Amino acid sequence: MRIIPAVDLKDGKCVRLFKGDFEKTTEYSANPAEIGQRFSALAVGDLHIVDLDGARTGTQKNHSIVTEIVSQSGLAVQLGGGIRERDDVARWLDAGITRCVVGSVAINRPEAVRQWLCEFGVDAIVLALDIKLNESDLPMLTTHGWTEDSDISLWDCIDSYREAGIRHVLCTDVARDGAMTGPNFNLYSDILERYPDLELQASGGVRNIDDLQRLRELAVPAAITGRALLDGEINATEVASFRQSA
Repeated sequence: MRIIPAVDLKDGKCVRLFKGDFEKTTEYSANPAEIGQRFSALAVGDLHIVDLDGARTGTQKNHSIVTEIVSQSGLAVQLGGGIRERDDVARWLDAGITRCVVGSVAINRPEAVRQWLCEFGVDAIVLALDIKLNESDLPMLTTHGWTEDSDISLWDCIDSYREAGIRHVLCTDVARDGAMTGPNFNLYSDILERYPDLELQASGGVRNIDDLQRLRELAVPAAITGRALLDGEINATEVASFRQSA
């Protein structure tokens, strides 16, 4: 299983949100590129960047920071937040981004995203499907930086992309994100049972190396972790040992 460190950008700084609440942020660094370099020293090959400003407003203002991280980190970078047009995807891929992560547009304009999958290839696009469990524990999608709930279930959304050959899906249980309460293991187990061929990325709630080990035991292909690394709850030695024991 791949460990993917995460850098969240807001107002030009590296931050973490608590349960997706833009009013509840913890600032980690005024120099996100420095955090990117710190993560590049780990035994990892990928980096996940979220432009929170872009996710909330649809306008990306952190372009220079992202390109600096890409050029300095040497990692395969996937970027999400505010990527809503075909030209956005093309521009970021040209700038060295490996995978573009699309969320709200994947739900609101699925035909456009299917066209992107065809044009740019299934390995260039990641569907970011953020969910909240309803009263029946059905995972329902939420959009626009987790500020708007939809009436579309996670299962219906993934099913609608199957014919387009979707390969990469990043799923976040919003209630777990930044809360350090542990991942929603049942959710990821259900996803892989339904769609065993997906390159699933688990996101939200990772507390320590034991959580990553449990996700690996569930055969989750990749897991994103931000706060646990930033807070030192997972250290470089543990990451290296985890990779060596794979």
